[in-house]
Amino acid sequence: QVQLVESGGGLVQAGGSLRLSCAASGRTLSDYDMGWFRQAPGKEREFVASISRRGGSTTYADSVKGRCTISRDNAENVVFLQMSDLISDDSAFYYCRASRIIIKTRYDYWGQGTQVTVSS
Repeated sequence: QVQLVESGGGLVQAGGSLRLSCAASGRTLSDYDMGWFRQAPGKEREFVASISRRGGSTTYADSVKGRCTISRDNAENVVFLQMSDLISDDSAFYYCRASRIIIKTRYDYWGQGTQVTVSS
């Protein structure tokens, strides 16, 4: 199975930018659709962005559309989330998820998360 490690989080001022990375090991990243999710204290985990296995299709939550870009480098086994114009509502733990469907069953794998804190 794939193992995921997120990095790139930190403290940033409102209006600033961050690039999160999700490094995969154990299996070829191109076998998986990839997504970023986030969870703020006291809130449920929510979808942020996703990208198809070859990178041809991306989807974004309305709350980040126009401010975030998801990308992947399958040769390097890494997925990125470029975030800009950050606001306080973007503060959360960000998690990377790898998804794969085998015989009509979807398997999800999660990383441990990286924390993003936006100061106003």
